[in-house]
Amino acid sequence: MTSRHDTAPAAAPERETPAAGTGAAAGTPDAPAPLGALLAPVRTRVAAATALQGLAGALGLVPLICVAEIAGALLAPGGPDTGPLWTLVVAAVAGAVAALAAGAASTVVGHLADNDLQLSVRRSLARRVARVPLGWFAGRGSGRVKKALHDDISDVHSLVAHTLPDLAAVVAVPVVALVYLAAVDWRLTLVAVALVIGGAALFARAMAGSTAKMARYVAAMGAVNSAAVEFVDGIQVVKHFGHHRRAHQRFTAAADDFADFFVSWTRSTTPVAVGSFLLLSAPTVTVTTVGAGALFAFLGWSEPVSIVAFALLAPALCAPMSAIGQSVQQIQAARAAAERVAGVLAAPVLPEGGAPAPESARVVFSGVRFAYPRPEGAPGEEEALRGVDLVLEPGTVTALVGPSGAGKSTLAALLARFHDVTAGSITIGGTDVRDLATAELYRTVGFVFQDTRLLRETVAANIAMGRPGATREEVAAAARAARIADRIERLPRGYDSVVGEDAELSGGEAQRVAIARALLADTPVLVLDEATAAVDPEAEESIQDALSELARGRTVLVVAHRLRTVAGADRIAVLDAGRLAEIGTHADLLARGGRYAALWRAQQGEGTDGPEGSGRPDQAARTGHPPTDPGRPDADRPDDPDNPDEPDTPDESDRQGADR
Repeated sequence: MTSRHDTAPAAAPERETPAAGTGAAAGTPDAPAPLGALLAPVRTRVAAATALQGLAGALGLVPLICVAEIAGALLAPGGPDTGPLWTLVVAAVAGAVAALAAGAASTVVGHLADNDLQLSVRRSLARRVARVPLGWFAGRGSGRVKKALHDDISDVHSLVAHTLPDLAAVVAVPVVALVYLAAVDWRLTLVAVALVIGGAALFARAMAGSTAKMARYVAAMGAVNSAAVEFVDGIQVVKHFGHHRRAHQRFTAAADDFADFFVSWTRSTTPVAVGSFLLLSAPTVTVTTVGAGALFAFLGWSEPVSIVAFALLAPALCAPMSAIGQSVQQIQAARAAAERVAGVLAAPVLPEGGAPAPESARVVFSGVRFAYPRPEGAPGEEEALRGVDLVLEPGTVTALVGPSGAGKSTLAALLARFHDVTAGSITIGGTDVRDLATAELYRTVGFVFQDTRLLRETVAANIAMGRPGATREEVAAAARAARIADRIERLPRGYDSVVGEDAELSGGEAQRVAIARALLADTPVLVLDEATAAVDPEAEESIQDALSELARGRTVLVVAHRLRTVAGADRIAVLDAGRLAEIGTHADLLARGGRYAALWRAQQGEGTDGPEGSGRPDQAARTGHPPTDPGRPDADRPDDPDNPDEPDTPDESDRQGADR
């Protein structure tokens, strides 16, 4: 006769998974370029700001043209012609005022457009990020999301508010100057144009291959940054184990590679770039055209008075050219930023269901299959889960064990809907988790993970995230149940202390705050994934007591590495290569002599996981509600598809979850 604990559900019929995303199909043949699509809502105002700045640049030459004309009138061969003087003076003043007005209008229009664009894009990003599955963040560090939300928007700001308008002036000023100077003296104009052509040719040569070289520059700089972060963050560990020389060598090797590349790049481009800047510099243009004008006047080819016009306006032909290189770089940066923003906006979202709250806390995994998405062009997807059938009965504790990469954390994450299953279904109380609204799902399923993140908020606010609107008494009761109340009350402002400011919490303390949050949420289903890994023994004891309180009366799914900690579970499910290898109680599985028994013998042989090696009574056996793994994290965890997190430089608030 089959016991209740060993029954497995029949595989549910497969349900077509909704489209991954509803964002812009960036990259499809018919889709606009990301930068163009991003600027579309403000394109008219950006064009107006650009035109106004070009007009301002052109009007800025009016005073210089008027001065040149005044000089011509005063130095006329037949004697001074004072008739047009006051007209020219008024025109000069009017041109200067109009240039200032057009420039101010361009600045106002451009920045207002930029402000609206930033607000719109940030709101769109925030809405998108709020709707993507939590597993989407696992494949991206917080730094990458922050870059899209902040840094990339700043790059687009520079383009809209500064680069495009300034580029219009760069084009308008030389064109107006060229037309006027050609009307004054075409021979001297050819001299000035020759300088422009020579400087532009040298500049183009210096910029040849700059896109590929810039990509290498960014990659080399990224390698230096990564090596530096690795060296600094891990300095205590590497020095303790005597590997500081190896870590230092990795950093110096990355720095040397960057230096060699940068020196090679600058050595090949600097002479040409310097030559370009010299030819296009105002002193070079002025001296050359004035000298040529004097020679042409001596030869009778030009009027001496024309030298004044070229002395004033010839630099306008070349001076703006020096800004083109910077503008091109800013446009390239904005283009790359727009692509990253478009990538976030096109991230897959979770379709929202509308089913009512589940009637019970019975969880059923039916024929669950799942494969992590691969980057475009990568080999075919490899399934992390291959047809898993499992039932979690209300009020019981089910442990997931198995070797690294078996799919334990993946299965737990699917219950919390960090991803949607590729095939099969997961139901709670008979309701598919995909049919539940996100808010309803997280009122039903709570989770505590190994990596605890606390917000830069008060301790009370961090706990109350489990139930917004909870009273201070309810928050304090949850803290007491999580064995963290005494520590909070010793903080300078108690529950009002701010994490990262006057609330400095160790890893174990931060974990107990997370447990208090889960206690306050009071969800009927609970997922514990290695919730006590990498904490000190003293903190481990307190966390295990808190977890025992948290697990009581709930449907609990525990992911564990050390088998000792789950020996008292109601059921132990053994995963191997994405499949459910066996299931039963600790005693039953040992008696079968299968995969679990082999894992148990291996851990007993290591001398680290047996009850006799624990130094205290086994928490699982004592309470019947086992905590998660109290030992070290999996050595293979970074390569485990169950945990696809990538390393990311923590910010100040993130560090509160790290043991000191």
